[in-house]
Amino acid sequence: MSSASITLPKVPASNDRRFFLGMAVLLALTVFIGFGLNAARYNFNTSIFPAHVHLHAAIFVSWIVLYLLQNALVAADKVPLHRKLGVIGAGLAVLMTGYGIFTTIACLQRGAVPPFFPPSVFLLIDGLGVLVFLGLVTAAILLRSSPDWHKRLMLGATILVISPAFGRALPMPLLGPLASWAVFGCMVLYVAFGMIHDIQQRRRVHPAYLVLILVFTALQLAIGLLAFSPPVLEVTQSLMAA
Repeated sequence: MSSASITLPKVPASNDRRFFLGMAVLLALTVFIGFGLNAARYNFNTSIFPAHVHLHAAIFVSWIVLYLLQNALVAADKVPLHRKLGVIGAGLAVLMTGYGIFTTIACLQRGAVPPFFPPSVFLLIDGLGVLVFLGLVTAAILLRSSPDWHKRLMLGATILVISPAFGRALPMPLLGPLASWAVFGCMVLYVAFGMIHDIQQRRRVHPAYLVLILVFTALQLAIGLLAFSPPVLEVTQSLMAA
């Protein structure tokens, strides 16, 4: 039997639907609180940001709104509409990936890199992050006929894409070299909420969560291993000098 067809003990569908809707609400609140705290802490005047930053924010917030709406539709048993909106979600994920990479490069070029991240680390965190996000969304779409995999991979993709909100909420300047690991820990914690739900409802953890932990860990290790390699440093310097 393939792992994609693995079956777990049956539980009422409403339990799962409430849980994933709750997680969608939690993720939306995390974004609101994280960026809200950051704005209050530094008393940002948003009018000083370039237009591409505002567009970047609008695109990524659109994903959070759509993810919340999609889970609300499933909870309300409006699955056909959920599937139709999924086409928009697929296109949005591609747009987010391309525009996310563009915005990362633009930030490097204008020197708008968080002081607690070396530029090469910032490049990989954002660049690799959106590529892995797209990979998870693609996998979720391909496995849409297996709802247990689909909804967990979509949850993981959204946890990954809101990781900047964790960085805004945490005292990153005080964490030094552990800053990226603190964000990683928050991501794993949110995945753990799903694992705990599975244990409570099914008495075992769905393998999709283990895949997410492995993917997040591989991403974190790749950033650490590659960020200060000569090729990445050279690319970073060339982007900053452009």
